[in-house]
Parts: sequence; C-alpha cells; structure tokens
Amino acid sequence: MQYKSQAVAKPYFVAALALFVAQILFGLVMGLQYVVGDFLFPAIPFNVARMVHTNALIVWLLMGFMGAAYYLVPEESETELHSPKLAIALFWIFLVAAGLTVVGYLTVPYATLAKMTGNDLLPTMGREFLEQPLLTKVGIVVVALAFLFNISMTILKGRKTAINTVLLIGLWGLAIMFLFSFYNPDNVVKDKFYWWWVVHLWVEGVWELILGSILAFVLIKITGVDREVIEKWLYVIITLTLVTGIIGTGHHYYWIGTPEYWQIWGSIFSALEPIPFFAMTLFAFNMVNRRRREHPNKAATLWALGTGVMSFLGAGVWGFLHTLAPVNFYTHGTQITAAHGHMAFYGAYVMVVLTIISYAMPLMRGRAANSNKAQVVEMWGFWLMTVSIVFITLFLTGAGILQVWLQRISDNPMPFMVAQEQANLFYWMREWTGVAFLVGLVVYLASFFIKGEEKATA
Repeated sequence: MQYKSQAVAKPYFVAALALFVAQILFGLVMGLQYVVGDFLFPAIPFNVARMVHTNALIVWLLMGFMGAAYYLVPEESETELHSPKLAIALFWIFLVAAGLTVVGYLTVPYATLAKMTGNDLLPTMGREFLEQPLLTKVGIVVVALAFLFNISMTILKGRKTAINTVLLIGLWGLAIMFLFSFYNPDNVVKDKFYWWWVVHLWVEGVWELILGSILAFVLIKITGVDREVIEKWLYVIITLTLVTGIIGTGHHYYWIGTPEYWQIWGSIFSALEPIPFFAMTLFAFNMVNRRRREHPNKAATLWALGTGVMSFLGAGVWGFLHTLAPVNFYTHGTQITAAHGHMAFYGAYVMVVLTIISYAMPLMRGRAANSNKAQVVEMWGFWLMTVSIVFITLFLTGAGILQVWLQRISDNPMPFMVAQEQANLFYWMREWTGVAFLVGLVVYLASFFIKGEEKATA
C-alpha cells in the first residue's frame, strides 16, 4: 500500500544524487592533483577539494538515509508521516546549509571561515571529516532532532516492526554520536580518541543498523519472503555488528597514545568485523533464492545483491587486510586505508541508498518498476560503477603496498614525496577508472529519463 506522505522522499533522493555527482567530480579533481600537483591551483587547492569530496559524501548519504526513512517508515508503520510539511522544510534547510558550507570552503580561506563562523567561541573545526563550521554543525543537530521527532512520532502512532525499530535505533545513534564532534580537547590523544566515536561508530556501528533495515525492507518487498524470516536475519546481523563494531573501535587506537591493551582488543574484534557483512551477503542471496514472486524491478534486486557482496569485500575483506596491529604498524595512513575506504563506502552505503532509490522512485512515479529498457540502462550503470570501484580499490592497494615497501620496510626508506612519485602509474590508473565510474553514474542517472512500456502499478 502506498501512502501519500511517502512522496516527501523524492526531493531527498534527487538532491542526494546531485550531491553524489558533485562528490565524484571533486574526487576526480583530487585524483588529478595527485599527478598534476598544480591542477586548478590556487582556485581549488587539494585540501579544499578533499573537504568538498568527503563532506559531499557524508551529506548525500545522510540525505539518502533521510529519504529512505521517510519512504519506508509510513509503509512499515501503516500510517501517514507525522508531518510531511516539516519533512519538506527540513529538506530545504539542510540543502541550503550544505550548499552555503561548500561555497564557504571554495571562496573563503579556511582559517578566515573559522573566524567568521564562531570557531573561537567553541572550537570544532580542523578535524578530518568534521571540517564543517560551528554554525553548520549546530544546523545539522537541529535538522537531525526535528527529523527524528518526525520519524519517532510516526512510528509511535503506528505499527512497530523490527525494521522500523532497528532503523530508529540507528538514526538516534547517528545523531547522538555526532554530538562528539563538538568535543575538541587540547590533548591530541583525547581528541583522536573521541573523534573516532563519531567517525568509526557511525560507519562501523549505527550506520550499519540503517543499512540492515533498508536492505531488509527492500528484500521483503521484492522477494515476498515471510517477514519473520527476514527479521530474524536482521536481528542476527545487527547483534554481530554492534558487538564487533563497538569494541572494534580499538583498531584506531593502536598508535595514538592509548594503553597497549587496545592492540589486543582492537585486533581480536576487528578480525570479527567481516562476519556481519558476510552474514549480510548470505542474507541477501538466501532471500532472493527463496523468493515467492518475481518482482518486475530486476534492477533493485541487482542493487540489493550487490550491496551484500560489495560491503563484504570493501568493509570486510579490505578492512581485515590491514586491521591487525602487527600489519597496521606498517600500513596505517597509507593508500591501503584509502583503498578500504573507497570500496567500503561504496559497497555498504552508496549501494544501499541506490537500492532504495531504485526500488522506491518508480513507485513514487506511479509504476511498480521502470520499463525493461530503462532497467537495462540502469544495470549498465550498476556494472560500470561497481567494476570501476573494484579497479580503483586494486590500484590504490597497489600504490599502498609500494608505499609501505619504499617508505616503511626498506633498509633505505624513501622520503614521502619521493615514494609518492614512484606510485604515479597507480594514481593515473586510479584517475582513469574514476572517469569510468563517472560515466557509470551518468548512465545510471540517464535511466530515470528513458521512456518505454510502463509496468503496472504494484
């Protein structure tokens, strides 16, 4: 059954995809600056391109999560959204704030931006991924609280399911963990210790609950498998996620001045972190194999299966490759970290947002699925982006291995920039596969505009 208020998800999905394009464009600028150091300098210095690239990623994924919640919560709760008008108002506030922040990054020196936005009153800027000005951070908290009020009130007045309960826990956890971005102690060890409470406990903690609930929702819809079966899998996955993810934060504490026991705890529980992602892969394929109906949206099914596989490879396998303390001693801060980050973010979070968009957008446009022709184009976009990210990961892994060998294991270690120059071939190959990824994204977006025989409304 469709609910009228689910339509508020559409602007969130559209904005998320637009910001996704911006993120990739700035990623390509950064990639080129690796090999052509003065490209677009001083208009867009590397540090600014990097801030926009990473911040756009965070904002568009949050947009996607919010759109997913606005779409699935009314259907799961069997009631209209508490306040569609509030959802639309929050969309514009969030989008304008994000846009102004990016304009600030691009037009004002970062130190000046910090002074202009009150960073001297409560210093919060200057940390990786949390570069946002104080005003933007406050705005994010206000938007998040109003969003959570809207979603929570909807669930409270409607049906409570495992899916919307897990989603709500994940969303509240996301908001609570972000509050640590306001804590910026002078002690560098404490700073890094609590910084990971935002960064790690987002992507390897509460975000995984959001991922699991969105994937479970889509799999129920496209497979027709009993809700009880899917919910049992969901409970197993989130339990494994929380147990391994929370204590697994220790793999970031190895070399920052924390007690030595974190090397043991971090190594053990990080080694277990691939298990929930492997379970998620089994979950997705098992549900599709047991499906009771052939859903017309084949593209959404492909995205759902791809999410399981790629999240296991990126977050699980590539995370495990350098998470044990004796290995991490040589690899931390190298391109191996970047390789893990690219495939993990794509596999776990980019793909699950694209999964819900692929499933929900046709329904919000009055059909069960796009035409066969549009779905074929969409699946071409899927394969172009997915194969490209695999090669980006492999090339960055190659650069990281070379970096470790030349800088950290060699009897005569090279200076950082000399070693970087030796990896230029890998960086050029990464850049060209990044272009291929952009082509795949454009193909994916084009699928929304392809006409054809429309499927009957589900």
